Amino acid sequence: MLFEQRFWAGIADGSITCTFRRWKRSQAVAGRRYRTAAGIIEATAVDVVDVGEITDGEARASGYPDAATLVDDLRGDDDLPVRRIRFHLVAEPDPRAVLAADDAVDGAARADIDKRLARLDKASPIGPWTRATLELIAAHPEVRAGDLADMVGRDRPSFKLDVRKLKNLGLTESLPVGYRLSPRGRAYLQGTE
Repeated sequence: MLFEQRFWAGIADGSITCTFRRWKRSQAVAGRRYRTAAGIIEATAVDVVDVGEITDGEARASGYPDAATLVDDLRGDDDLPVRRIRFHLVAEPDPRAVLAADDAVDGAARADIDKRLARLDKASPIGPWTRATLELIAAHPEVRAGDLADMVGRDRPSFKLDVRKLKNLGLTESLPVGYRLSPRGRAYLQGTE
């Protein structure tokens, strides 16, 4: 679930526990967990509400000073239903970060990574890209995504999406600018040389 940067601190400190979205279909389900830039949250309730029923208290729990400000800031067509998503921050580390820190890449782990990377390469419209992207990031840590994409003749959005796939496997880490290989990614790459 995406939140603007201005809400990250409130989500992280637990003062923001609610959000409102105009969605045709609900994109959140009570009981499911979602990654945000502030950490992992778990939706506890998802309800359709009338904008006139939004209280100032709910607005404050959403990071707004009052209901009027929240309603003015709602995006999307006025005809779409407004959904209230209540959530709490999950006090557990991101599983991707735990996986990324694990540099014990034994034979079974290597075979699993090989299989997953082969699947990504096979499904790609540009052909095999995973190994070259890992090597590119290893050679150019902390370089902007757009610059890395230019180095290999790719557009920035699809390149970033592919790097996110590598991050989901615990092989890369996002930095304020660019990326780097995770300990797991370095161990994997070193073992395949």
